[in-house]
Order: sequence, then C-alpha cells, then structure tokens
Amino acid sequence: MLTALGDEDDRGADAGRPRVTHSVRLDALPVSPSPSASAVPSRSVSPAVSPTPTAAKPTSAPSPKRNPTKREPGTTDAATRLYRHPDSQVLDWVRAHPDDPRRDVIASRIAGHPAAVWFADHTPATITARVRAVTSAGAAQGRVPVLVPYAIPDRDCGGHSEGGAPDLDAYDAWIDRFAAGLGSGEVIVVLEPDSVAQSECLTAGGRADRFASLARAGRVMKDANPAARVYYDAGHSGWHAPAKQAGWLKQAGAASPDSSDGVFSNVSNFHATADEVAYDRAVLDALGGPASLGAVIDTSRNGNGAPADGEWCDPDGRGLGRAPTLTTGMGRIDAYLWVKLPGESDGCRGEPGTFTPSYAYDLAR
Repeated sequence: MLTALGDEDDRGADAGRPRVTHSVRLDALPVSPSPSASAVPSRSVSPAVSPTPTAAKPTSAPSPKRNPTKREPGTTDAATRLYRHPDSQVLDWVRAHPDDPRRDVIASRIAGHPAAVWFADHTPATITARVRAVTSAGAAQGRVPVLVPYAIPDRDCGGHSEGGAPDLDAYDAWIDRFAAGLGSGEVIVVLEPDSVAQSECLTAGGRADRFASLARAGRVMKDANPAARVYYDAGHSGWHAPAKQAGWLKQAGAASPDSSDGVFSNVSNFHATADEVAYDRAVLDALGGPASLGAVIDTSRNGNGAPADGEWCDPDGRGLGRAPTLTTGMGRIDAYLWVKLPGESDGCRGEPGTFTPSYAYDLAR
C-alpha cells in the first residue's frame, strides 16, 4: 500500500491542532440480523508498520464471476482529478526493474493510477507533518488526495492487522493531529476500514465507545477542513445486511453532515462494482440522513468479482476494476477509488503487505 511512515522523534511536531471535542455516544438504533452466519468479513488490509496477513478467513457471499480476460471499463487517469503519490511500492519496483518483461504492463495499468495513502502507525509527534505533506502536494497539483487513517484501538479485533493507538483517548488525540494536516483543499478521508463492520468482536460498551470516537473523528476533520469529505466503513456486499450495517453507521455518526459525507465499501476486497453500488445504496437508504450523503467504492481488484469459494488471500483469477475517478455517472456513488494498491500481497502470493510483481501482473494483464 501507499503509506506515510512516521518516526519516533519530534522533527514533525504538530502545530495548529483543531479544537478538541469530546466523544459523545449517539443514540443506538435497532438493527436487523445479518443475512447469515456465514457472511463473515473477507479482509486483506496490511498495516504500514509491521504488515502481516489479516485474521479473517471468510466464506463471504460470492459475487458473479467474470471472464478473467475482461475488465470493467473505467475512465482515464487524466479525468480523475485524484492525486497520485510519487512514492509507492509499485513505483519503486517499476524504477528498479527497467528490463523486466512485466514492467510496461504494471507501469501503465497500476503505477499510472492514483491510489490512497495509508496512515497506519500511531506516531503522534509526526502525524500532522506527514498528512500535510500529502495534502499540500495534492493542492499544489490541483488534485484530490485520498487518505486512510488506520489507527483505531483493537484494530482487526487483535488479528493479523492488529495495532493502532493504545486506547481511545490516545486515538482522539491522534485524530486531532491528523486533522491539523488536512489543509484547506479538497481531500477524501476513508475513515478506518473495518472499524464499523468488524465491531462485533467488541463488547456493547466498547462498540459504543468506538462509535463515539469515530463520530468525533469526522466532526474534528470537517471542522479543521470544511472541504474534507469523510466516508465511514460499510464493509462490503458479502458481509452484513444493509439495515444492520446502517444501524451501526448511524451510531458512528455517518448519517450526520457535521461528521460524514457518506460511506465506503469493498476496501481490499473483490466484490463486483454493480453489487457494491446496489449494496451501498441500500445502506444509504437505511441510514437516512441528507440526500447529499454518497458512497465511494474500492475498485482496485474487483474487475472479475469475488471468487465463488470466498477466498480472500490473493485469490487467482482476479483483475483490476474500474479506474479511480470522481466521475462515476451513478447516482449516490461519489467515486471509484483504489484504496488497496493492486499487487500488494495479502500474504499468500508474497509477504503480506509487500508488492508482488507476479500478482500485480496477473491482475493487470
């Protein structure tokens, strides 16, 4: 993944922190049961600091299979207005392997597209400077960066992607410093993948406290930069029923324009775009809130849909999905994004979280 790594000294000490607000629990809503016990998460996010495979090894509901030789159409990079960070594992590989026969395909079809930048380590002293470096570079180019804060306590329910802040007080303070780097230009924030959909491992009180911190995080970011667009975790179409997910999302602040611009889905997953569009619209309908709320979908690896057997770890036969764009032509679908960088292994084709050229080439060709 694209990451903005920190260090442990004070060279990037934060300044201009936004006003701190307290986490307030939102009233709980009734939630409907999930469609089946087998619809469990299929995640493959790798953390920035010490990447390891994700614990969840699901049997998620399958999406229709696609012809592996065909990909869903997408817009060109020039039409996206999204920011492409100049440092990533795929760009490093392309620069270091000028004679590799796979290079041109990987360079044009993966490295040439913008992807999200992840902030997956809890380094309060440097987080503002690191966020600001990305947002200021995007603003200088007139492009929109996509940022992924990924430091919630009990991340991945203590599984292979465990980590994050030591507690919610520390997380709230980290978010304040994160928000201070957002600047004043357009920016998209994909707030804490899995933090809502994977919250069943928490106690009821722990879940309520997490949701209060997430609601606070959205408010702090939008107070710091009113041009920031903040999206909340809706899981994906093979996981929870829309009504159940919407009930949790409302508790987490996703229905309030003071903290949210809508939801995101399919991060690091493979479910087909059409399935995610239908699912996200159902979640938004159940969520309520203003009509301005929309959804963004991770299309990085979903060109052939999810494997029928529910495999989540570098499954064969997958392909790149729609190119990243802010112009989808679909009502209530604000963007297709590459949140997961294609070619970064889930842990089966290569070391987890590392760029694996054979996997990237199979996705891209």
